[in-house]
Amino acid sequence: MQENDRTRPLPPDDSYLRSLTVATERAVRDAEPIGSAHDGAPGDVRGLVRTAAGGLDDELVALSHDLHAHPEEAFAEHRSVRAVADLLERHGHGAEIGIGGLATSLVATAGTRGPHIAVLAEYDALPGVGHACGHNIICATATGAFLAAAQVQDRVGGRVSLIGTPAEEGGGGKETMARAGVFADVDAVIMLHPFTHDIAMHPFLGRRQVEMVFRGVAAHAAAQPFMGRNALDAAVAAYQGVAALRQHLPGSDRVHGIFSDGGARPNVVPERAALLFYLRSAAPETLRDLAGRVDSIAHGAAAMTGCTVELRWDELPPYLPIRFNQALAGRWAVNQEPVGRTPLPTGVVPEFLTGSTDLGNLSYRMPAIHPMIAVSEPTVALHTREFATASGGPAGDRAVRDGALGLALTAVDYLADAGLREAVHAEFAAAGGALDVPTYFH
Repeated sequence: MQENDRTRPLPPDDSYLRSLTVATERAVRDAEPIGSAHDGAPGDVRGLVRTAAGGLDDELVALSHDLHAHPEEAFAEHRSVRAVADLLERHGHGAEIGIGGLATSLVATAGTRGPHIAVLAEYDALPGVGHACGHNIICATATGAFLAAAQVQDRVGGRVSLIGTPAEEGGGGKETMARAGVFADVDAVIMLHPFTHDIAMHPFLGRRQVEMVFRGVAAHAAAQPFMGRNALDAAVAAYQGVAALRQHLPGSDRVHGIFSDGGARPNVVPERAALLFYLRSAAPETLRDLAGRVDSIAHGAAAMTGCTVELRWDELPPYLPIRFNQALAGRWAVNQEPVGRTPLPTGVVPEFLTGSTDLGNLSYRMPAIHPMIAVSEPTVALHTREFATASGGPAGDRAVRDGALGLALTAVDYLADAGLREAVHAEFAAAGGALDVPTYFH
């Protein structure tokens, strides 16, 4: 490196990312579209849904723009949830705000009995970069889907709900609401997420978090270091132990952490040090195993330095990976064809280019889908200013219109087609059925 380059970090080499982009473009060209063996709702009902959704386009785009211009972070989405409730009320639907112990949650329902499908809305933004995950689009599409499906609910029977779920970005709002019984009588849930590609089924990793708090014995670092037990040494050993563990993890797993406390002054042997780690894995079983291995590393680091360690697991609810439901995802894919989108099957876009979502927790309680809808160029990453710009731009507006229609048709298909419902729930049962999520990691 030249002398005048030392004032800046060395930029990452993007050759691997570029090779992934080329490989993904090739895979997209060769992919077979996902289809459905079921008919869904009758043609006349589907036509009514298309008309209803089209009549909402301007209001839904306006809602998306409003949320984009006024981003609110997790658990503080008061203006956002009120905007949704106001739109529902203009169309004759009452909404209950503040259910399940969360002040910014929302529920509205059409129908009183029979099969129950819920469309989920998220509306929290990220610190500093606003709607860089596109939750303004998630909210607008879910709201539009509910309003359009509700217009034909009396023809197909059953119930359709809009459920607003706060704090997806790390807060685990869906899990909190589930533990409070909000989803107790819901049979299936659907939502979408903006992305770089149209994908019917894209994996999301499960995620746990752990804070390791090491405690030692303070001492004068120069005069009597032999009388100390260095908590920072324990934290460093734990950090290095986790780094060594990465060599032996499945390719989809991710472990990333920071030092949140390293002591107060260099001349005092630190009596306290702390680390915060996120652990991610592609299956509940492998996430549980990963947590056990990290637990052993922490206790080993404490023992080798003469310190103690306290492990504070999951201050906020852990996230499970998403369990796919191909029968329901197939209807989503079919319902996107009329608007010119061809959602890809899983595995076309690299599966490790992903994050985590609390929708995974619901997907182990009931059938769920979480398709991705394209709003940006393939090289734009979520949680960036570039993705925030795309989410509020023309491509984001098109996703609002297309996504609201697709979710509305999928909800109505589920309610109208008994064969589809049977296949959806048979697939869920074959995958292991409902998991006791609150106790799984304990």
